[in-house]
Amino acid sequence: MRNKYILFPLVFGITTLCCFCTNKGTGGGGTPPPPPTPGPEAEVWMTRSNATTLLQKQPGVFAFGTTSNSDPFVDVDSATRMQSVDGFGYTLTGGSAMLLNRMNAPDRAVLLSELFGNGASSIGVSYLRLSIGASDLSPTVFSYDDMPTGQTDVTLANFSLSQDTVDLIPVLKEILAINPAIKLMGSPWSPPVWMKDNGSSIGGSLLPQYYSVYAQYFVKYILAMKAKGITIDAITIQNEPQHGGNNPSMLMTATQQADFIKGHLGPAFQAAAITTKIIVWDHNCDNPGYPITVLNDVAARQFINGSAFHLYAGDISALTQVHNAYPDKDLYFTEQWTGANGSFDGDFKWHVKNVVIGSMRNWSKVALEWNLASDQAYNPHTPGGCTECKGAITISGSAVSRNVGYYIIAQASKFVPAGSVRIASNLVGILQTVAFQAPDGKKILIVLNEGANASQFNIRYKGKWLNTSVPAGTASTYIW
Repeated sequence: MRNKYILFPLVFGITTLCCFCTNKGTGGGGTPPPPPTPGPEAEVWMTRSNATTLLQKQPGVFAFGTTSNSDPFVDVDSATRMQSVDGFGYTLTGGSAMLLNRMNAPDRAVLLSELFGNGASSIGVSYLRLSIGASDLSPTVFSYDDMPTGQTDVTLANFSLSQDTVDLIPVLKEILAINPAIKLMGSPWSPPVWMKDNGSSIGGSLLPQYYSVYAQYFVKYILAMKAKGITIDAITIQNEPQHGGNNPSMLMTATQQADFIKGHLGPAFQAAAITTKIIVWDHNCDNPGYPITVLNDVAARQFINGSAFHLYAGDISALTQVHNAYPDKDLYFTEQWTGANGSFDGDFKWHVKNVVIGSMRNWSKVALEWNLASDQAYNPHTPGGCTECKGAITISGSAVSRNVGYYIIAQASKFVPAGSVRIASNLVGILQTVAFQAPDGKKILIVLNEGANASQFNIRYKGKWLNTSVPAGTASTYIW
């Protein structure tokens, strides 16, 4: 755990007390036994879904002891270790980068430090997803090799990151100066339209004759970003390959992904000595059969690191289905939006339960919300792109407000650094939990009470327990 405090003038409404008692003698003239050794003390940070408390450290002493009580136990076991954590974060869309880059430099520096730093007033975002070319939350539709209608560029002679050099790359360099270890994932929404069977940025499929060219397009992207000091840790093959109605978008079947990887992308990465991870699927939890089909292809599987998921359909347990089929392959939760018509209360509880706690309990290495930043009208976006996608922050000029997506991620990112390992914790009643051990040995337990009443319980670790309570509709993070 990084010992940090966030400076928001917020209101809290609960004091949680716990104590432990000393053993008393049993009578007579003997010497009473010594008191038990005190347990550790915990920090507690709380966010209420009614927004009256927003990522606030709670006052009082939260000590582990051995006082008996009748409350249920959440057991945390650091000896039972699961997946390592790559990070928590967002997608730095082209629109997010544009809004950030248009802020005045001093205000932008303060905001980026708050988002990506590890100081007292920072939330420690440790993972970002990027679009390879435009996403639907870019100001315009583009690829890195756009050609006049009817023309192709099979040698990729015209490949250029020029569109990204305006806003995205300058902002990324500022972020990397704050956190050089932040991990970056690239995801394409569409290849250049001349590679597609419909010649459009919307829908269509990659023509087989361009599989090798498109593989080199990925190679050029990774090497060009590297030349600018930006390391792409992982790429997905296609954002939402079964959703062809977005602008941009592309359809891609599981068989097509397997063929593309085994015959073209994997060998191209190998030949170029590229170690960037290759991740399949990057779509909803309602079709775990898709990544399993890709991974069933032995020739493709050797090049694949894992599978990525969204949760606009299905159940988060789909990640465990894929994990059980291929436990040696990693899992990533890469996108979930909050929208213009959502409520702070409903969004906070659902996303903490499913995106943060749920994805991690189902073996994900990352938990990412969707858009980092939008303006007050949910711009920018492409023609036909999402008109209601709410950023984790709203940027108006150089003024910034923090939305529900900010607090969903901050409840974990501030306390669970990259390199942490998920450890065992059980679910109790209406309490959702997930636990981690940080590289420095600190334990972190995130508890969500999604019910209508406060819940009293014990956190038990190595024979001592902390008696505590989480108010209704509240997430609390415990660190000891």
